[in-house]
Amino acid sequence: MATPESRGRIPVAGGEVGVTRIEPKGSVATLVVAHGAGAGMDHPFLVGFCRSMGEAGVGTLRFNFPYIDRGRRSPDPERVLRETWLAAFEDASERAGTRPVLAGGKSLGGRIASMCVADGMPAAGLVFLGYPLHPPGKTERLRAEHLGRIEVPMLFLQGTRDPFAQPDLLTDVLAGLGDRATLVPIEGGDHSFRVRGQKADDRDIGARLAGDAAPFVRRVAGAR
Repeated sequence: MATPESRGRIPVAGGEVGVTRIEPKGSVATLVVAHGAGAGMDHPFLVGFCRSMGEAGVGTLRFNFPYIDRGRRSPDPERVLRETWLAAFEDASERAGTRPVLAGGKSLGGRIASMCVADGMPAAGLVFLGYPLHPPGKTERLRAEHLGRIEVPMLFLQGTRDPFAQPDLLTDVLAGLGDRATLVPIEGGDHSFRVRGQKADDRDIGARLAGDAAPFVRRVAGAR
């Protein structure tokens, strides 16, 4: 039986944002998950991912950035995105007790998480659901400098056809991070992890990725 979800709101600078928590009994850790630029926390991909994480004994908190809560399309300024991330992480940490709290997310959400961790947010690890290493077609604009300042384990789940991360460039960046970084390539997957010629529901795609993410979180948490 699936663990029930609980919805709520948390205070952030200038207002509140919506959150959804999944807190399975006996959870080994909590993973805070942020959405990508184009869709909020209730996108089927994130719903499927978080529910499957819960079934694997990992609690999750997913949240909206303010622009999504206000019905806007353009992401908030970086300062607001960061402040929202810190507020969500603090909320999860207060509820987690002694359990580890990790951070991650889809594309933009994961990148902002990594920037916060590089600047001191005390996450026990990072889970990237498609890291946006560079804008499509602009491989010279790498978003990687801050990754070298992160000391915790990082999991990169990445489609091999993702236009936001040319495979050889990603491999080179992760090689510089040493054993802190683990790459799980999703063969043929695009930025949404869809594979050409294969029909799959976004919820199912997210759930499948939890099959790789949950063991990583459990290892970070020291759980079997």
